[in-house]
Amino acid sequence: MPTTRTRRSAPAPSPAGPDLEAKARPRQERALDTFERILAVTAELLGEVGIERLSTNLVCERAGLTPPALYRYFPNKYALLRELGERLMAVQNDLLAAWATPATMKLARADFERSVLVLFAQTLELTQQVPGGVWITRALRAVPALQEVRIGSHRHVTGLIEDAFMSAWPQADRSHVRVLARLAVEAAYATTEMLFDDPALDAQAVGTTLAAMIGSQIVALRKT
Repeated sequence: MPTTRTRRSAPAPSPAGPDLEAKARPRQERALDTFERILAVTAELLGEVGIERLSTNLVCERAGLTPPALYRYFPNKYALLRELGERLMAVQNDLLAAWATPATMKLARADFERSVLVLFAQTLELTQQVPGGVWITRALRAVPALQEVRIGSHRHVTGLIEDAFMSAWPQADRSHVRVLARLAVEAAYATTEMLFDDPALDAQAVGTTLAAMIGSQIVALRKT
Protein backbone atom coordinates (compact mmCIF):
# COMPACT_ATOMS: atom_id res chain seq x y z
CA MET A 1 0.00 0.00 0.00
CA PRO A 2 1.27 3.55 -0.55
CA THR A 3 2.86 5.20 2.42
CA THR A 4 3.51 8.73 3.48
CA ARG A 5 6.92 9.32 4.94
CA THR A 6 7.11 11.47 8.03
CA ARG A 7 8.75 14.78 7.22
CA ARG A 8 12.23 15.05 8.67
CA SER A 9 12.17 17.90 11.15
CA ALA A 10 15.11 16.87 13.28
CA PRO A 11 18.22 19.03 13.39
CA ALA A 12 21.28 17.90 11.48
CA PRO A 13 23.58 15.59 13.43
CA SER A 14 26.44 17.22 15.28
CA PRO A 15 29.90 17.07 13.68
CA ALA A 16 30.88 14.38 16.20
CA GLY A 17 27.93 12.15 15.32
CA PRO A 18 27.57 9.79 12.38
CA ASP A 19 26.23 11.04 9.08
CA LEU A 20 22.72 9.62 8.78
CA GLU A 21 21.75 10.96 5.37
CA ALA A 22 21.72 8.75 2.31
CA LYS A 23 24.28 10.19 -0.11
CA ALA A 24 22.19 9.72 -3.22
CA ARG A 25 18.74 8.59 -4.24
CA PRO A 26 18.71 6.23 -7.23
CA ARG A 27 16.84 7.30 -10.34
CA GLN A 28 17.53 4.52 -12.81
CA GLU A 29 16.04 1.04 -12.42
CA ARG A 30 19.38 -0.71 -12.02
CA ALA A 31 20.51 1.73 -9.33
CA LEU A 32 17.16 1.41 -7.58
CA ASP A 33 17.54 -2.37 -7.55
CA THR A 34 20.96 -2.00 -5.93
CA PHE A 35 19.61 0.49 -3.38
CA GLU A 36 16.77 -1.82 -2.40
CA ARG A 37 19.03 -4.90 -2.31
CA ILE A 38 21.34 -3.12 0.13
CA LEU A 39 18.41 -2.37 2.44
CA ALA A 40 16.94 -5.86 2.13
CA VAL A 41 20.27 -7.45 3.01
CA THR A 42 20.72 -5.07 5.95
CA ALA A 43 17.32 -6.06 7.34
CA GLU A 44 18.15 -9.73 6.86
CA LEU A 45 21.51 -9.42 8.61
CA LEU A 46 20.00 -7.51 11.53
CA GLY A 47 17.96 -10.57 12.42
CA GLU A 48 21.05 -12.77 12.19
CA VAL A 49 23.82 -10.78 13.86
CA GLY A 50 22.09 -7.97 15.76
CA ILE A 51 22.79 -4.26 15.88
CA GLU A 52 26.32 -4.25 17.25
CA ARG A 53 27.77 -6.82 14.83
CA LEU A 54 26.09 -5.37 11.78
CA SER A 55 28.62 -3.68 9.49
CA THR A 56 28.79 -2.30 5.99
CA ASN A 57 31.39 -4.95 5.17
CA LEU A 58 28.92 -7.70 6.08
CA VAL A 59 26.25 -6.03 3.98
CA CYS A 60 28.58 -5.78 0.99
CA GLU A 61 29.64 -9.41 1.31
CA ARG A 62 26.05 -10.67 1.51
CA ALA A 63 24.80 -8.37 -1.27
CA GLY A 64 27.71 -9.15 -3.58
CA LEU A 65 28.76 -5.51 -3.77
CA THR A 66 32.02 -3.64 -3.35
CA PRO A 67 32.21 -1.10 -0.52
CA PRO A 68 32.34 1.84 -2.99
CA ALA A 69 29.05 0.64 -4.48
CA LEU A 70 27.40 0.75 -1.06
CA TYR A 71 29.06 4.02 0.00
CA ARG A 72 27.65 5.65 -3.10
CA TYR A 73 24.32 5.56 -1.29
CA PHE A 74 25.01 5.11 2.43
CA PRO A 75 28.00 6.48 4.36
CA ASN A 76 27.74 3.99 7.26
CA LYS A 77 25.51 1.41 8.92
CA TYR A 78 23.63 4.09 10.86
CA ALA A 79 22.40 5.64 7.63
CA LEU A 80 21.16 2.19 6.63
CA LEU A 81 19.37 1.80 9.94
CA ARG A 82 17.84 5.24 9.61
CA GLU A 83 16.39 4.44 6.20
CA LEU A 84 14.95 1.17 7.48
CA GLY A 85 13.64 2.90 10.60
CA GLU A 86 11.89 5.61 8.64
CA ARG A 87 10.28 3.05 6.36
CA LEU A 88 9.02 1.00 9.29
CA MET A 89 7.69 4.07 11.08
CA ALA A 90 5.92 5.16 7.90
CA VAL A 91 3.93 1.94 7.49
CA GLN A 92 3.13 1.84 11.20
CA ASN A 93 1.96 5.44 11.02
CA ASP A 94 -0.34 4.59 8.12
CA LEU A 95 -2.21 2.21 10.41
CA LEU A 96 -2.53 4.81 13.12
CA ALA A 97 -3.57 7.55 10.70
CA ALA A 98 -6.47 5.40 9.51
CA TRP A 99 -7.52 4.86 13.14
CA ALA A 100 -7.05 8.44 14.45
CA THR A 101 -10.33 9.99 13.32
CA PRO A 102 -13.01 12.02 15.12
CA ALA A 103 -15.36 9.05 14.70
CA THR A 104 -12.95 6.81 16.64
CA MET A 105 -12.64 9.38 19.40
CA LYS A 106 -16.44 9.45 19.80
CA LEU A 107 -16.81 5.69 20.25
CA ALA A 108 -18.30 4.38 23.47
CA ARG A 109 -15.59 3.29 25.88
CA ALA A 110 -15.90 -0.45 25.22
CA ASP A 111 -15.84 0.09 21.46
CA PHE A 112 -12.95 2.52 21.75
CA GLU A 113 -10.92 0.02 23.75
CA ARG A 114 -11.62 -2.67 21.15
CA SER A 115 -10.40 -0.32 18.44
CA VAL A 116 -7.17 0.31 20.37
CA LEU A 117 -6.69 -3.43 20.81
CA VAL A 118 -7.16 -4.02 17.07
CA LEU A 119 -4.72 -1.24 16.20
CA PHE A 120 -2.17 -2.61 18.65
CA ALA A 121 -2.50 -6.13 17.24
CA GLN A 122 -2.20 -4.85 13.67
CA THR A 123 0.91 -2.83 14.51
CA LEU A 124 2.47 -5.81 16.28
CA GLU A 125 1.76 -8.12 13.35
CA LEU A 126 2.95 -5.62 10.74
CA THR A 127 6.22 -5.02 12.59
CA GLN A 128 6.86 -8.76 12.83
CA GLN A 129 6.14 -9.19 9.12
CA VAL A 130 8.44 -6.41 7.93
CA PRO A 131 11.89 -7.94 7.24
CA GLY A 132 14.06 -7.11 10.24
CA GLY A 133 11.15 -5.22 11.83
CA VAL A 134 11.78 -6.43 15.37
CA TRP A 135 15.46 -5.52 15.24
CA ILE A 136 14.79 -2.23 13.50
CA THR A 137 12.44 -1.36 16.36
CA ARG A 138 15.15 -2.20 18.87
CA ALA A 139 17.73 -0.18 16.96
CA LEU A 140 15.55 2.93 16.98
CA ARG A 141 15.59 2.90 20.77
CA ALA A 142 19.05 1.46 21.42
CA VAL A 143 21.13 3.60 19.06
CA PRO A 144 21.37 7.24 20.26
CA ALA A 145 22.03 8.52 16.75
CA LEU A 146 18.64 7.20 15.64
CA GLN A 147 16.51 8.63 18.43
CA GLU A 148 15.22 11.51 16.31
CA VAL A 149 13.70 9.05 13.84
CA ARG A 150 11.67 7.50 16.65
CA ILE A 151 10.90 10.75 18.45
CA GLY A 152 9.97 12.56 15.24
CA SER A 153 7.57 9.77 14.30
CA HIS A 154 6.01 9.75 17.76
CA ARG A 155 5.49 13.50 17.63
CA HIS A 156 3.82 13.11 14.25
CA VAL A 157 1.30 10.49 15.36
CA THR A 158 0.71 12.32 18.62
CA GLY A 159 -0.41 15.28 16.53
CA LEU A 160 -2.77 13.06 14.53
CA ILE A 161 -4.43 11.77 17.70
CA GLU A 162 -4.58 15.22 19.26
CA ASP A 163 -6.23 16.75 16.20
CA ALA A 164 -8.76 13.93 15.90
CA PHE A 165 -9.71 14.17 19.56
CA MET A 166 -10.05 17.93 19.52
CA SER A 167 -12.20 17.72 16.42
CA ALA A 168 -14.52 15.31 18.23
CA TRP A 169 -14.41 17.02 21.63
CA PRO A 170 -13.55 20.72 21.08
CA GLN A 171 -14.30 21.61 24.70
CA ALA A 172 -11.37 19.47 25.94
CA ASP A 173 -8.13 20.99 27.19
CA ARG A 174 -5.75 20.61 24.24
CA SER A 175 -2.64 20.56 26.42
CA HIS A 176 -4.04 17.62 28.40
CA VAL A 177 -5.04 15.85 25.21
CA ARG A 178 -1.52 16.27 23.83
CA VAL A 179 0.05 14.80 26.97
CA LEU A 180 -2.28 11.80 26.97
CA ALA A 181 -1.80 11.21 23.26
CA ARG A 182 1.97 11.21 23.61
CA LEU A 183 1.85 8.93 26.65
CA ALA A 184 -0.43 6.54 24.78
CA VAL A 185 1.94 6.44 21.82
CA GLU A 186 4.98 5.84 24.00
CA ALA A 187 3.17 3.18 26.03
CA ALA A 188 2.03 1.34 22.91
CA TYR A 189 5.52 1.21 21.41
CA ALA A 190 7.12 0.24 24.72
CA THR A 191 4.55 -2.53 25.11
CA THR A 192 5.30 -3.78 21.60
CA GLU A 193 9.00 -3.94 22.44
CA MET A 194 8.20 -5.75 25.69
CA LEU A 195 6.39 -8.47 23.75
CA PHE A 196 9.33 -8.80 21.37
CA ASP A 197 11.72 -9.16 24.28
CA ASP A 198 9.51 -11.57 26.24
CA PRO A 199 7.44 -13.62 23.76
CA ALA A 200 6.18 -15.83 26.61
CA LEU A 201 3.79 -13.04 27.58
CA ASP A 202 0.17 -13.29 26.45
CA ALA A 203 -0.07 -10.65 23.72
CA GLN A 204 -3.88 -10.61 23.85
CA ALA A 205 -3.93 -10.03 27.60
CA VAL A 206 -1.23 -7.38 27.37
CA GLY A 207 -3.01 -5.56 24.55
CA THR A 208 -6.36 -5.71 26.34
CA THR A 209 -4.85 -4.20 29.47
CA LEU A 210 -3.11 -1.46 27.48
CA ALA A 211 -6.36 -0.62 25.67
CA ALA A 212 -8.25 -0.41 28.98
CA MET A 213 -5.63 1.94 30.44
CA ILE A 214 -5.81 4.26 27.43
CA GLY A 215 -9.59 4.03 27.23
CA SER A 216 -10.13 5.07 30.83
CA GLN A 217 -8.04 8.19 30.33
CA ILE A 218 -9.70 9.07 27.04
CA VAL A 219 -13.17 8.91 28.59
CA ALA A 220 -12.02 11.09 31.46
CA LEU A 221 -10.73 13.72 29.01
CA ARG A 222 -14.12 13.88 27.29
CA LYS A 223 -15.62 15.20 30.51
CA THR A 224 -13.17 18.08 30.98
